[in-house]
Amino acid sequence: MLAFAGLVDTKPVFEVFDMQTLKKLMTGIKEIPAEVAWYLADNSEAKGKQEFYVNQSPQKLKMLREHALIESAVSSNRIEGVEIDKKRIGTVIFGSPHPIDRNEEEVQGYRNALQWIHKNANNIPFSVDTMKQLHRMTRGQIWDAGKLKDKDSDIIERLSDGNTILRFKTVSAALTPSELKKFVSASSDLLKDNRIHPLIVIAACNFDFLCIHPFRDGNGRVSRLLLLLQLYHAGYEVGRYISLERLIEDHKERYYETLKQSSDGWHQGTHDPWPYIMFLLYILKKAYSEFFDRVKTARIPAGTKTDYVRNVIRGFSAEFTFSQLIEKCPGVSRDMVRKVMKDMKREGLIVSEGRGPAARWKNNGNTL
Repeated sequence: MLAFAGLVDTKPVFEVFDMQTLKKLMTGIKEIPAEVAWYLADNSEAKGKQEFYVNQSPQKLKMLREHALIESAVSSNRIEGVEIDKKRIGTVIFGSPHPIDRNEEEVQGYRNALQWIHKNANNIPFSVDTMKQLHRMTRGQIWDAGKLKDKDSDIIERLSDGNTILRFKTVSAALTPSELKKFVSASSDLLKDNRIHPLIVIAACNFDFLCIHPFRDGNGRVSRLLLLLQLYHAGYEVGRYISLERLIEDHKERYYETLKQSSDGWHQGTHDPWPYIMFLLYILKKAYSEFFDRVKTARIPAGTKTDYVRNVIRGFSAEFTFSQLIEKCPGVSRDMVRKVMKDMKREGLIVSEGRGPAARWKNNGNTL
């Protein structure tokens, strides 16, 4: 363990609430793990370099934003077992189709929530109403979308032999409304007071939210959107260009492992929050490293360039021209775009009206 000057304060300055990780922070922490201090230093340095990279090529950044949107909407839902046909991803994310099933509805809803945060983060408060709004957006037409749980909903783990055990007892439905209000107030006070590094507070908020488990279902997805929102509020904007959700999915086993480690003894306040806090700080550091690398190399963020062009084409809800497609595919050569179009035409996925540069193209019905 390591004390880190300027990041923690030993004097209790707040009323003690029941949110156990925030409670630890409010009553004063004398030490933090050395790894946490290193991650804080690295992420603070990355934040300082952020503006320089954001001022680079607009085309590169546009490419990164579009891929991050795809990856975030798909990965955050896939962590919870919600998947859609890969051939439909571009259409669902970039188009405005009517969802063909509940899974598409939830992925599209997550996309809408991401776009709302990306565009309006500074005007979106960290509040119970915002939590409900994000839940409403990501859960679609389900009956309790945007509503706090009305029955206790503990986390159950299914064992390999088919039996189940109580994994974690969440805050009761009866106490959830009052606990959420205290939770929001405590997190706001901690961030305003600035005695503890904001990244520690944000990670602690994310963890306590998951332990409160305020909704019947969809808590994981809302937690990741709230993480993005709070990072924006603190000036860490990498989530706009690199999918934090995809990185969490890439390290899903570690995600669940640290949740399990840190939640043991949460209700009694005897838990160790640092494993989960360190995990989120690692994810943020990895996101910045990836961001800087991709801006430098203009690399397509995921999959092949062929897949990227195909997804862009699937996203056109109306007719498009070759020039319009090129504009949406920075970093991809014209020859590569032509080849993809030729292949998709041969496969019956797109059709053309006319010839030459002025030809109009469109997706071939529902075959995408």
